[in-house]
Amino acid sequence: MVFNKLQPHQRTRIEVLLGMKEDLKAAGYNVNQSKIAIGSGGFWGKGFLNGTQTKLKYVPEQDTDFIFCTIGEEEGFWGACLVLGLFTALILRIMAIAERQPRPFGRVYAYCVLGILFFHLFINIGMVIGLCPVIGIPLPFFSYGGSSLWGFTILLFILLRIDASRSEHF
Repeated sequence: MVFNKLQPHQRTRIEVLLGMKEDLKAAGYNVNQSKIAIGSGGFWGKGFLNGTQTKLKYVPEQDTDFIFCTIGEEEGFWGACLVLGLFTALILRIMAIAERQPRPFGRVYAYCVLGILFFHLFINIGMVIGLCPVIGIPLPFFSYGGSSLWGFTILLFILLRIDASRSEHF
């Protein structure tokens, strides 16, 4: 069976995710602390740099993989909705750019950029709120670290260049 091919730490993460095992001090610690942080933010949040879970370092990797729980605690429900709204606007804009491409390559590239962005967004927020396993995918444009920021920026710049050159060929 495939489950037997996994490493022990991988099996433990899946068992914690599926609720087969409760391990709040080891494999389930990050997700449990991030849920507490998001819940403690309430509707309006605790204010910028006033989150107790994040300020007191209960949430590990809060500036990289678990940045969304920091937003949820400090800015609350409205701040999390604002971030999701901004990502939705970006996704809709990329879809509009994809649909106006005259050549198939431009359209396929735009939808690939959209797919990568959506996958990172879905997995990161899903792992922070406990719907997906913790695999270390950063939140695009928010997580600390240069490689993710550079990667997404380059993807978007190439897309914008392809979009700008659509009128040059016709």
